[in-house]
Amino acid sequence: MEMERINENTIRVLIGNDDLTQRGITVLDLLGNHQQIESFFYSILEEVDTEHQFQDNDSVTFQVLPNRNGLELFISKNGIDEEVIADQADDAQELQTDDISDFLKRQLEQTDGKHADQRKSAVGNDELDSAVNDQELEKSVTVIKLADFENMVQIARILHLENAISNLYTYRDSYYLEIIFFVDQTTPETIKDELAVAYEYGDKAAVTSDVLNEHGKKVMDNSALELTRFYFSK
Repeated sequence: MEMERINENTIRVLIGNDDLTQRGITVLDLLGNHQQIESFFYSILEEVDTEHQFQDNDSVTFQVLPNRNGLELFISKNGIDEEVIADQADDAQELQTDDISDFLKRQLEQTDGKHADQRKSAVGNDELDSAVNDQELEKSVTVIKLADFENMVQIARILHLENAISNLYTYRDSYYLEIIFFVDQTTPETIKDELAVAYEYGDKAAVTSDVLNEHGKKVMDNSALELTRFYFSK
Protein backbone atom coordinates (compact mmCIF):
# COMPACT_ATOMS: atom_id res chain seq x y z
CA MET A 1 0.00 0.00 0.00
CA GLU A 2 1.29 3.44 -0.95
CA MET A 3 0.24 6.77 0.54
CA GLU A 4 0.75 10.24 -0.92
CA ARG A 5 -0.16 13.51 0.77
CA ILE A 6 -1.48 15.64 -2.09
CA ASN A 7 -2.14 18.72 0.05
CA GLU A 8 -3.27 19.56 3.56
CA ASN A 9 -6.80 18.39 2.79
CA THR A 10 -6.29 15.31 0.63
CA ILE A 11 -4.52 11.97 0.95
CA ARG A 12 -4.17 9.56 -1.96
CA VAL A 13 -3.80 5.87 -1.10
CA LEU A 14 -2.98 3.12 -3.60
CA ILE A 15 -4.34 -0.18 -2.29
CA GLY A 16 -3.11 -3.15 -4.30
CA ASN A 17 -4.86 -6.49 -4.69
CA ASP A 18 -2.21 -7.98 -2.40
CA ASP A 19 -3.14 -5.43 0.27
CA LEU A 20 -6.80 -6.41 -0.08
CA THR A 21 -5.89 -10.08 0.20
CA GLN A 22 -3.85 -9.48 3.36
CA ARG A 23 -6.92 -7.86 4.90
CA GLY A 24 -9.14 -10.73 3.81
CA ILE A 25 -11.11 -8.52 1.42
CA THR A 26 -11.85 -8.69 -2.30
CA VAL A 27 -13.35 -5.98 -4.45
CA LEU A 28 -16.55 -8.00 -4.67
CA ASP A 29 -16.76 -8.23 -0.88
CA LEU A 30 -17.21 -4.47 -0.95
CA LEU A 31 -20.12 -4.66 -3.35
CA GLY A 32 -22.85 -5.81 -1.06
CA ASN A 33 -22.02 -4.62 2.43
CA HIS A 34 -22.05 -0.88 3.10
CA GLN A 35 -20.94 -1.33 6.68
CA GLN A 36 -17.93 -3.34 5.53
CA ILE A 37 -17.09 -0.62 3.01
CA GLU A 38 -17.16 2.07 5.67
CA SER A 39 -15.20 0.02 8.18
CA PHE A 40 -12.58 -0.86 5.58
CA PHE A 41 -12.02 2.73 4.46
CA TYR A 42 -11.84 4.03 8.02
CA SER A 43 -9.30 1.35 8.86
CA ILE A 44 -7.19 2.59 5.95
CA LEU A 45 -7.62 6.15 7.20
CA GLU A 46 -6.49 5.15 10.69
CA GLU A 47 -3.42 3.47 9.22
CA VAL A 48 -2.27 6.37 7.03
CA ASP A 49 -3.41 9.31 9.18
CA THR A 50 -0.78 8.90 11.87
CA GLU A 51 -1.13 12.50 13.04
CA HIS A 52 -4.95 12.24 13.34
CA GLN A 53 -5.50 15.27 11.16
CA PHE A 54 -8.31 13.57 9.22
CA GLN A 55 -9.81 11.13 11.72
CA ASP A 56 -10.90 13.96 14.01
CA ASN A 57 -12.70 15.75 11.20
CA ASP A 58 -16.43 15.15 10.81
CA SER A 59 -16.46 16.02 7.11
CA VAL A 60 -14.09 13.34 5.86
CA THR A 61 -15.08 12.10 2.40
CA PHE A 62 -13.87 9.04 0.52
CA GLN A 63 -13.50 8.87 -3.23
CA VAL A 64 -12.58 5.59 -4.87
CA LEU A 65 -11.35 4.55 -8.29
CA PRO A 66 -11.16 0.77 -8.73
CA ASN A 67 -8.73 -0.64 -11.24
CA ARG A 68 -7.34 -4.04 -12.21
CA ASN A 69 -4.54 -3.68 -9.68
CA GLY A 70 -6.76 -2.82 -6.71
CA LEU A 71 -8.18 0.51 -5.56
CA GLU A 72 -7.12 4.13 -5.70
CA LEU A 73 -8.59 5.87 -2.65
CA PHE A 74 -8.77 9.63 -2.10
CA ILE A 75 -9.47 10.81 1.47
CA SER A 76 -10.47 14.45 1.80
CA LYS A 77 -11.40 16.77 4.66
CA ASN A 78 -12.97 20.24 4.71
CA GLY A 79 -14.63 19.68 1.37
CA ILE A 80 -13.33 18.22 -1.85
CA ASP A 81 -10.94 20.04 -4.13
CA GLU A 82 -12.23 18.76 -7.46
CA GLU A 83 -9.34 20.29 -9.40
CA VAL A 84 -6.78 18.45 -7.30
CA ILE A 85 -8.62 15.16 -7.64
CA ALA A 86 -9.06 15.65 -11.37
CA ASP A 87 -5.35 16.29 -11.75
CA GLN A 88 -4.58 13.04 -9.92
CA ALA A 89 -7.14 10.85 -11.64
CA ASP A 90 -9.28 12.07 -14.52
CA ASP A 91 -11.87 9.40 -13.92
CA ALA A 92 -12.24 9.86 -10.17
CA GLN A 93 -15.84 10.30 -9.08
CA GLU A 94 -17.23 11.68 -5.85
CA LEU A 95 -18.93 8.94 -3.89
CA GLN A 96 -20.66 8.76 -0.57
CA THR A 97 -20.40 5.43 1.26
CA ASP A 98 -23.84 4.27 0.08
CA ASP A 99 -22.85 4.84 -3.57
CA ILE A 100 -19.57 2.91 -3.54
CA SER A 101 -21.18 -0.48 -4.09
CA ASP A 102 -22.94 0.58 -7.30
CA PHE A 103 -19.82 2.38 -8.54
CA LEU A 104 -17.61 -0.66 -8.07
CA LYS A 105 -20.21 -2.76 -9.82
CA ARG A 106 -20.29 -0.39 -12.78
CA GLN A 107 -16.50 -0.42 -12.96
CA LEU A 108 -16.43 -4.22 -13.05
CA GLU A 109 -19.05 -4.33 -15.79
CA GLN A 110 -17.60 -1.63 -18.05
CA THR A 111 -16.36 -2.76 -21.42
CA ASP A 112 -12.87 -1.58 -22.30
CA GLY A 113 -12.65 -1.64 -26.09
CA LYS A 114 -9.14 -3.01 -26.36
CA HIS A 115 -9.96 -5.91 -24.02
CA ALA A 116 -13.48 -6.59 -25.26
CA ASP A 117 -12.44 -9.79 -27.03
CA GLN A 118 -11.24 -11.21 -23.70
CA ARG A 119 -14.61 -10.61 -22.07
CA LYS A 120 -17.09 -11.45 -24.79
CA SER A 121 -18.85 -14.79 -24.82
CA ALA A 122 -19.43 -16.67 -28.05
CA VAL A 123 -22.80 -14.92 -28.27
CA GLY A 124 -22.19 -11.33 -29.39
CA ASN A 125 -23.38 -8.51 -27.15
CA ASP A 126 -26.22 -7.49 -29.45
CA GLU A 127 -27.27 -11.08 -29.96
CA LEU A 128 -27.05 -11.67 -26.22
CA ASP A 129 -29.28 -8.73 -25.36
CA SER A 130 -31.74 -9.83 -27.99
CA ALA A 131 -31.74 -13.39 -26.67
CA VAL A 132 -32.26 -12.28 -23.09
CA ASN A 133 -35.21 -10.13 -24.08
CA ASP A 134 -36.75 -12.74 -26.37
CA GLN A 135 -39.53 -14.36 -24.42
CA GLU A 136 -39.98 -17.08 -27.07
CA LEU A 137 -36.48 -18.46 -26.56
CA GLU A 138 -36.38 -21.71 -24.60
CA LYS A 139 -33.93 -21.57 -21.74
CA SER A 140 -32.46 -23.96 -19.20
CA VAL A 141 -31.68 -22.20 -15.93
CA THR A 142 -29.41 -23.58 -13.21
CA VAL A 143 -28.42 -21.90 -9.93
CA ILE A 144 -25.21 -22.97 -8.21
CA LYS A 145 -24.33 -22.03 -4.63
CA LEU A 146 -20.67 -21.22 -4.08
CA ALA A 147 -18.83 -21.56 -0.79
CA ASP A 148 -16.84 -18.39 -1.52
CA PHE A 149 -15.80 -16.13 -4.36
CA GLU A 150 -12.60 -18.09 -4.97
CA ASN A 151 -14.79 -20.92 -6.28
CA MET A 152 -16.26 -18.48 -8.78
CA VAL A 153 -12.74 -17.64 -9.92
CA GLN A 154 -11.92 -21.33 -10.35
CA ILE A 155 -15.06 -21.97 -12.40
CA ALA A 156 -14.36 -18.94 -14.58
CA ARG A 157 -10.84 -20.13 -15.33
CA ILE A 158 -11.93 -23.41 -16.86
CA LEU A 159 -15.55 -22.94 -17.96
CA HIS A 160 -15.87 -21.01 -21.23
CA LEU A 161 -19.56 -21.06 -22.08
CA GLU A 162 -21.02 -20.79 -25.54
CA ASN A 163 -24.63 -19.84 -26.19
CA ALA A 164 -25.26 -19.12 -22.54
CA ILE A 165 -25.19 -16.23 -20.11
CA SER A 166 -24.11 -16.14 -16.49
CA ASN A 167 -25.15 -13.94 -13.58
CA LEU A 168 -23.55 -13.65 -10.15
CA TYR A 169 -25.64 -12.83 -7.08
CA THR A 170 -25.03 -12.39 -3.38
CA TYR A 171 -27.81 -13.56 -1.07
CA ARG A 172 -27.67 -14.14 2.68
CA ASP A 173 -23.87 -13.92 2.77
CA SER A 174 -23.37 -16.46 -0.01
CA TYR A 175 -22.52 -16.24 -3.71
CA TYR A 176 -24.83 -17.78 -6.31
CA LEU A 177 -23.96 -18.37 -9.95
CA GLU A 178 -26.92 -18.47 -12.31
CA ILE A 179 -26.24 -20.09 -15.68
CA ILE A 180 -28.82 -19.72 -18.45
CA PHE A 181 -28.40 -21.97 -21.48
CA PHE A 182 -30.28 -21.33 -24.71
CA VAL A 183 -31.65 -24.75 -25.45
CA ASP A 184 -32.09 -24.33 -29.19
CA GLN A 185 -28.45 -23.26 -29.57
CA THR A 186 -26.81 -26.12 -27.67
CA THR A 187 -27.32 -29.78 -26.81
CA PRO A 188 -28.36 -31.57 -23.60
CA GLU A 189 -24.99 -33.30 -23.54
CA THR A 190 -23.13 -30.00 -23.70
CA ILE A 191 -25.25 -28.54 -20.89
CA LYS A 192 -24.64 -31.64 -18.77
CA ASP A 193 -20.88 -31.55 -19.36
CA GLU A 194 -20.55 -27.84 -18.62
CA LEU A 195 -22.64 -28.08 -15.47
CA ALA A 196 -20.50 -31.00 -14.33
CA VAL A 197 -17.49 -28.66 -14.46
CA ALA A 198 -19.31 -26.01 -12.43
CA TYR A 199 -20.46 -28.57 -9.85
CA GLU A 200 -16.83 -29.34 -9.05
CA TYR A 201 -16.73 -25.95 -7.30
CA GLY A 202 -20.31 -25.52 -6.11
CA ASP A 203 -23.59 -27.24 -5.33
CA LYS A 204 -26.97 -27.07 -6.98
CA ALA A 205 -28.84 -24.44 -5.01
CA ALA A 206 -32.21 -24.77 -3.35
CA VAL A 207 -32.66 -21.06 -3.96
CA THR A 208 -34.45 -20.24 -7.23
CA SER A 209 -33.70 -17.55 -9.76
CA ASP A 210 -36.91 -15.75 -8.80
CA VAL A 211 -35.77 -15.53 -5.17
CA LEU A 212 -32.37 -14.20 -6.21
CA ASN A 213 -33.94 -11.63 -8.52
CA GLU A 214 -36.31 -10.42 -5.83
CA HIS A 215 -34.21 -10.65 -2.68
CA GLY A 216 -30.58 -11.04 -3.76
CA LYS A 217 -28.10 -8.53 -5.12
CA LYS A 218 -26.94 -8.99 -8.70
CA VAL A 219 -23.19 -8.37 -8.71
CA MET A 220 -22.43 -9.23 -12.35
CA ASP A 221 -24.96 -9.33 -15.16
CA ASN A 222 -25.04 -11.52 -18.30
CA SER A 223 -21.29 -12.26 -18.49
CA ALA A 224 -20.26 -13.01 -14.91
CA LEU A 225 -17.83 -15.76 -15.88
CA GLU A 226 -16.13 -13.60 -18.51
CA LEU A 227 -15.86 -10.62 -16.15
CA THR A 228 -14.50 -12.76 -13.34
CA ARG A 229 -11.97 -14.36 -15.66
CA PHE A 230 -10.85 -10.95 -16.93
CA TYR A 231 -10.50 -9.21 -13.57
CA PHE A 232 -9.55 -11.98 -11.17
CA SER A 233 -7.78 -14.76 -13.05
CA LYS A 234 -3.99 -14.46 -13.20
